[in-house]
Amino acid sequence: LYTRHPKCVEALILSDTAHKIGTAESWNTRIATVERDGIDVIADGIMKVWFTPGFHAARPADLAGCRNMLTRQAVPGYTGTCMAVRDADFTDSARRIAVPTLCVVGDQDGSTPPDLVRSLAGLIPGARFEVIRDAGHIPCIEQPEALVSLIRDFVASLPEGRPAHG
Repeated sequence: LYTRHPKCVEALILSDTAHKIGTAESWNTRIATVERDGIDVIADGIMKVWFTPGFHAARPADLAGCRNMLTRQAVPGYTGTCMAVRDADFTDSARRIAVPTLCVVGDQDGSTPPDLVRSLAGLIPGARFEVIRDAGHIPCIEQPEALVSLIRDFVASLPEGRPAHG
């Protein structure tokens, strides 16, 4: 949204993402595997990089629910998303972000590791970078209170009196 309509965005919170994720080769391998064998064959590996070992041990029912959401996706939709992520490179776009930005990541995120998210934050002028302890790729599930606290602090730090966009 920001790259196409920057005047509609007053601030950004970028959670567990990056300007460039993975390599074309890694995405092509994943796409081919899923097209050939289905999502189920990669689901356990994805759960390992998305969630911390502590989450696996303490919340097996929640983990099973997340795995179920992943495996219920239609293969064409999943592979289409993989293609979009494979082909996306927001390096130049990130350098042009001119609104307050919070980049946040779980300390155990195996999909977009902290160093990768830190790299994204480094591209964005004035971006704030925060790490959530004991969280993987989806901190809103593993550490929702910590994420909400960071979001509240960030929103509270924004200048008051900004015009609302309609």
